[in-house]
Amino acid sequence: MIITLEDLAMAIAARVDIDMESALKDANFVMDLFGFEDRIIDNILEPEDRQLFYILEEEGMLLTEREETTIYDGRSWRTHYWFLNKEAILKYKEEGRGKRERRRREEDASDVYKEIPEELWFSR
Repeated sequence: MIITLEDLAMAIAARVDIDMESALKDANFVMDLFGFEDRIIDNILEPEDRQLFYILEEEGMLLTEREETTIYDGRSWRTHYWFLNKEAILKYKEEGRGKRERRRREEDASDVYKEIPEELWFSR
């Protein structure tokens, strides 16, 4: 399953409730890090960048996992990874699409009132 930049941006806009332009910037940043992979190592993130990942994890769009390995001197070494939750991203994208459709229909319905002349609003 492939997640596009637009898929992720629409999901972010729907779940985090931000405008599409901001969602596209965030999605572009995330997709640049993941590239063609489904998993990235946490070490590549700067602390301020990690904040976005925590938000997306809270919304269910990213998942974390850790791997523990014993190194040659007997100590444990933990590696943390981030994964795209593709099913959730596609689900949220569709939810966002539905919200936008409903909002557009509501706006279209309210256009009826814009067509009524001002003087009619004051008559009984």
